[in-house]
Amino acid sequence: MDRRPLGRTGIDVPALCLGTMMYGDQIGEEDAFAQMDACLARGIDFFDTAEMYTVPPKEETWGGSERIVGRWMKARGARDKIVLATKVAGRSNFFPWIRGREKLRLTPEEIREACEGSLARLDTDYIDLYQLHWPDRTVQGFGGDRGGYKHFKDDYVPFEDILGALEDLRAEGKIRHIGVSNETPWGVMRFVEEAERRGLPRIASIQNCYNFLVRTFENGLAEIAMAEDVGLLAYSPIAQGVLSGKYLGGARPKGSRGQMFERLGRYETPGAEDAIRSYVQ
Repeated sequence: MDRRPLGRTGIDVPALCLGTMMYGDQIGEEDAFAQMDACLARGIDFFDTAEMYTVPPKEETWGGSERIVGRWMKARGARDKIVLATKVAGRSNFFPWIRGREKLRLTPEEIREACEGSLARLDTDYIDLYQLHWPDRTVQGFGGDRGGYKHFKDDYVPFEDILGALEDLRAEGKIRHIGVSNETPWGVMRFVEEAERRGLPRIASIQNCYNFLVRTFENGLAEIAMAEDVGLLAYSPIAQGVLSGKYLGGARPKGSRGQMFERLGRYETPGAEDAIRSYVQ
């Protein structure tokens, strides 16, 4: 398995990372264990989860992915054999069951609360890569770029306050390195700038949607990633399975994510069907 540097951390990770967001719903624990066993046996020792997973987010299943990964690590004695990444949920009014708050924010208090919750669910003492799942700012993210740019004038937790909270957790040994996700070019550069100005942790990675259908990463973030050593963790590389062609013509194979959850909207834009068909051919 080809390995690549994770930003400037000194850690090398495999070219493929195992995403676990469907563990606990579409993928049951037995199958999840089999997947993790198979990945580790093949040199894929980089696993990614999140506080809010299982997806789609529901009160009865949130945190399920972390718990399954944690039980697997314990059962296999594998904590020191993998690079473990998870995420803290960003600004939202939609998930009141996460952290027991009507409104989620990336305040220092909530970052600590989220991190300690993840550590408990994962049954581990430390996280290798702790990521901000999406910004505290209101932005267009998650691979969506329909309708053009919209500027949101709202308050947000200062970048230096977020980095300061992460530095406290790093100093306590609870996290090793940090990253962002669903972030913009401006956000990445502000995090880099504040880290270098104030001697705070520097982001090692950005986990954004990037595939044949969603190429917005190339519009500014690619240059930053290369120039600043902020490695891309490209999520949804086959567009939630859309690029396999299995959903062409409106098909919804039984047991597929499209059939179970109907969450393919970002890949059903005008012209997408023709592009997918051409790609498959």
